[in-house]
Amino acid sequence: MGTATGGGKAVPRYVQIADDIVQQIRAGVLSAGDMVPSESELVERYGVAGGTIRKAMVEVRASGLVETRHGKGSLVKARPPVRHRSSDRFRRTHRQEGRAAYLAESAQSGAEAKVSVLFIGPLEASEEIAGRLGVTAGTQVLARRRLYFRNGTPVETATSYLPWDVVKDIPELFAENPGPGGIYARLEGHGHVFAEFVETLQARPAAKAEATELSLSPGAPVVHLLRDAVTEEGRVVEVCDTLMAADQFVFEYRIPARD
Repeated sequence: MGTATGGGKAVPRYVQIADDIVQQIRAGVLSAGDMVPSESELVERYGVAGGTIRKAMVEVRASGLVETRHGKGSLVKARPPVRHRSSDRFRRTHRQEGRAAYLAESAQSGAEAKVSVLFIGPLEASEEIAGRLGVTAGTQVLARRRLYFRNGTPVETATSYLPWDVVKDIPELFAENPGPGGIYARLEGHGHVFAEFVETLQARPAAKAEATELSLSPGAPVVHLLRDAVTEEGRVVEVCDTLMAADQFVFEYRIPARD
């Protein structure tokens, strides 16, 4: 049988098989470091053709729960504890205590955090970044690109874009380590006091280069987040373009229920 029905809608057999394998991983039947059964074993177990199993494994790899080893098959990935990403991470008290958002949040969850700086320097603003910063496309801005690790596993990349007229007199923003509290503390220390942070999120499959950078399987789900840091004067002084491994995060927000 190639499909099953649920609620009147046919579910392809390979999707059923993929869901079953994913559930075995999530339930711990297949643990981190275990090999997923071979194609021939899965053919025998599920009573389907090899092509159906290959299609199922495409879906399993897209879940981000396994990685493919050339000549060896698919291995269940070690997954560090999921980290909560909450609206609390940008509290001013964290910056005043000398803790940047990522390090503060990781410390709260008991994780070992590491940040690797990939690039710091001038770039021409793309049309989207320029529009968010309120400058003309092609205007020079400062870009700071980082790769974030949790317990040794890369979990997100982030590139901050800052207006040149804002950063040119803040030398710490050109250094790999901008100092206690991170770049937001340096900006507020120079009079750019934040009123709010506005984030937009979109889930999608990882592109090939993105999957490589985050050690994900091709097509694994990621969350693309864009954040505007807005001052009390209403100016956006930073746009942060972030890509996160979707299976590493739970998003938690507090939303006021009053005016």
